Amino acid sequence: MLRIEDTDRKRSTDEAVEAIYDGLTWLGLNWDGDAISQFSRVERHRDAVGELLAAGKAYKCYCTPEELTEMRDAARKGGQGRLYDGRWRDRDPADAPQGIDPAIRLKANLDGETVIADLVQGEVTVENAEMDDMVLMRGDGTPTYMLAVVVDDHDMEVSHVIRGDDHLTNAFRQTQIYRAFGWDIPAFAHIPLIHGPDGAKMSKRHGALGAEAYRDDGFLPDAICNYLLRLGWSHGDEEIISRQQAIEWFGLDAVGKGAARFDLDRLTSLNGHYIRHADDTRLVDLVLPRLTESLGGGLSDQAPEWLAKGMAGLKERAKTLVELAQSAEIYARKRPFALDEKAAGILDADGRAHLQELCGILSAIDGWNGELIQETVRNYAEGVEIKLGKAAQPLRAAMTGKTVSPSIFEVMEIVGRDESLGRLEDALKGHK
Repeated sequence: MLRIEDTDRKRSTDEAVEAIYDGLTWLGLNWDGDAISQFSRVERHRDAVGELLAAGKAYKCYCTPEELTEMRDAARKGGQGRLYDGRWRDRDPADAPQGIDPAIRLKANLDGETVIADLVQGEVTVENAEMDDMVLMRGDGTPTYMLAVVVDDHDMEVSHVIRGDDHLTNAFRQTQIYRAFGWDIPAFAHIPLIHGPDGAKMSKRHGALGAEAYRDDGFLPDAICNYLLRLGWSHGDEEIISRQQAIEWFGLDAVGKGAARFDLDRLTSLNGHYIRHADDTRLVDLVLPRLTESLGGGLSDQAPEWLAKGMAGLKERAKTLVELAQSAEIYARKRPFALDEKAAGILDADGRAHLQELCGILSAIDGWNGELIQETVRNYAEGVEIKLGKAAQPLRAAMTGKTVSPSIFEVMEIVGRDESLGRLEDALKGHK
């Protein structure tokens, strides 16, 4: 089930919630039924608070904001863990001041200790005397997150609460709420946070991004899931782990206690592996929208056909879809197209002379395939006593507008005789 914890109305904008749906859907992390809004369950949360009040396990607190500030300052100066002194815990409600809407606080157990058998951190203990009577419902009638999440987890029959270890202190407080209701307590597992390369907690200065940013930067969802899975969890020496293997192998017992460091270079390398092993048709579908955006009206009508034929060679060099789209332009651009600076430099006087000769020779060959084209170019190079590369580089510059590409003979075979000769003639006419 998917629950949107949207009790904070200022942060829970439509855009923020939509980003959650989009990110999960893109990653292939699907859920059953409709997503549940925590905010929509506010009446259930209020009823639950009412149950605790009626049972004497919660009480009304009429402290003003000024009193609470003074109380907390005094507690901190005195080195006390409890910031609320419990002054309304057993006080007669008849003493309540006029004009103040009370908050509802949990009447927590002051004696003994609360123990959590955490599935990652091990057994963790806190003295109850260190914990405040937490607020369950504010004076304006809005339930706190701490109360809402316990009620929702209970109602949704959540068996395991797995989250970052920065929430470990919340587990003690939530355990007290579960006990006040007399409900079964779920298993807790608090996993280490992800740190940046410098060992500090991941933040915006490390480039911590939402899922949609990695999608836009050309990462595949399988690569993201694989990489995140391996942050703080291992299965022997396995680095490449499919979703099915992840489902079969994953267990909390293999989660480490130490924080993992996010390494963008390793993620990028892993993404390159997934691109190389991806289905060519899928990659064409992923790259075409990027090319349509970047090339606009300069996209060839034959781009889908040529991309499908050339994708096997293109994907060997790319680590992201951004790189793949850039290299795929050689099959996607409508002619005539511009040459980049390095490619234009290759077509100096010597380069153009070789290109002129090759254009005539290639236009006369019988048949059109990579092997025949390569043999023809090699024979020319031997005849004029130059290395094959010296002849092939002007071809590459004219055919692709770049100095790096898959085998230029493969490119020429894929786009065909007419397109190839047309591109060579464009370059000779001076389209740079």
